Amino acid sequence: MRPCALVLFLIFFHVVASQQIYDIWQTTWDRSKLFTYQNLGGSPIGFGAPNVIGSADIDIDEAATFQSVWGFGGSLTDSSAQLFSNLKSRNSNNYWALLNELFDPTDGANSAGLSYIRVPLGASDFSPYVYSYDDSNGDTSFNNFNINNAPASLYSVLRDIMSINNLLKVHVVPWSPPGWMKSTGAMNGGSLQSKYVSIYAKYLLKCVQGFNSNGIPPYAISIQNEPQNSNPTYPSTLISASQEAQIGTQLRTLLNNNGFSGVRIIGYDHNWDDASTYPVQLMQQAGDAFAGVSFHCYAGTVAQQDAFHALYPQKEIYFTECSGELGSDWWSDIKWYMDNIFIGSIQHNSHVGLMWNIALDGNGAPMLPGTNSCGGGCRGIVQINSDGSYSMNQEFYSMAQASKAILPRDIGGPWGTRIGVTVGGTLNWALRVNAFVTGRTNAADWNRYSIVVLNWYDNSNSNWNPQPVKTTIEFRGQQATYTFPVGVTTLWWYAPNEGTLTNSTIKNFVHEGYGAVQAAMRMLSQ
Repeated sequence: MRPCALVLFLIFFHVVASQQIYDIWQTTWDRSKLFTYQNLGGSPIGFGAPNVIGSADIDIDEAATFQSVWGFGGSLTDSSAQLFSNLKSRNSNNYWALLNELFDPTDGANSAGLSYIRVPLGASDFSPYVYSYDDSNGDTSFNNFNINNAPASLYSVLRDIMSINNLLKVHVVPWSPPGWMKSTGAMNGGSLQSKYVSIYAKYLLKCVQGFNSNGIPPYAISIQNEPQNSNPTYPSTLISASQEAQIGTQLRTLLNNNGFSGVRIIGYDHNWDDASTYPVQLMQQAGDAFAGVSFHCYAGTVAQQDAFHALYPQKEIYFTECSGELGSDWWSDIKWYMDNIFIGSIQHNSHVGLMWNIALDGNGAPMLPGTNSCGGGCRGIVQINSDGSYSMNQEFYSMAQASKAILPRDIGGPWGTRIGVTVGGTLNWALRVNAFVTGRTNAADWNRYSIVVLNWYDNSNSNWNPQPVKTTIEFRGQQATYTFPVGVTTLWWYAPNEGTLTNSTIKNFVHEGYGAVQAAMRMLSQ
């Protein structure tokens, strides 16, 4: 064999052989594995020549590319911040251990790398008291505006999180304008008076400036949380689509003129069931002002996100709120969360997937005194106890599995991009799958490909009977085989950019394996 042919053969062999699965993260239905990492070491799952497909067959189509995914997470309410702050005072080691487990984005770290946080502007149903940043009646000049009306723990905890995760995106959103702008004269319930539309836009600008002055530059701002909800027991406000469009238009100009042109304005921030009306009206009336819209889970179905996307495919979709409920079933919750949020909402074009409170105690507290929110009790992503201990809930294990698949591989590198995937085989219904590719900062480095797989085959003939599913994975004409247990599995492998075999792949191969080529050539010449 001629040396140049040998080099090309070895390069091809190296490329195929290196498309192997070494890294697996797994959460199983019986909790025997809880976001558990396994490195397959000397026994990786290799891609080889296609053969008979498994009971399920996952087919990766990297030619079909969709949206980038910018992170998973939840809301840092005043209640969550208070619990974190209490933990820091009682047990500093546990505090930092918990923050790292939640937010450290380091590739391969034993952490979820949660990277998207939503923060209420003023009080919500999870605050110690009702407040805005300017409660002085009629203060249209905002002489008494004070961003530090919020509990100090909110900003200190946010800064601590940012010290761990420099990828963190902070999305701010009010539950209510100041009460003096409303029909009721109070933050609880009621509606925004039209005469205050322009004033409210200025108030929101002040909020962005205030967070920025506290070292927390917002990535995005929503005009109003749940603008179709008025509840007299906690801060909430009715704002019509026409009012929100006017506020968005004026706020966009104010942000642009004051050095915040990069801050996204997100509309709607309410349930799936109205996806084809209110969000569409916003785009019709003020499409240039809004980067996109966001959805909650409390009414409708995730597929309704498509009604908006079909009309405005260039606008961004965010999934920003869903709460766990105390007393619900652990495994049933995980199935629902994966199907509807951490796989489902992403398949329906969302860039993020968030739950509600990041932290609560075991009773779903603390809450705003007198609120009827969370009738059966809300559950946080994590439970923080008064004795300085903490534990992760099913919300954490669900989103951690999804988050691991999309985090940037390199410092400064891109987020994972959703790519095409289909599931065939006789048990194709048993798996729910998302697939992603994560690019690299150096074109010579291989991309990371990852899949998030829910195996929910846990009964047959209405009887409890968890069944692992032997699955083949098809990628670039090669095939790997893995048996997925009932649970959620995230795995990844590396492969070169398509079409780079003659340049960056060869350069990368020579850098890593030129010695092997020389050794082989010496053997052939003997």
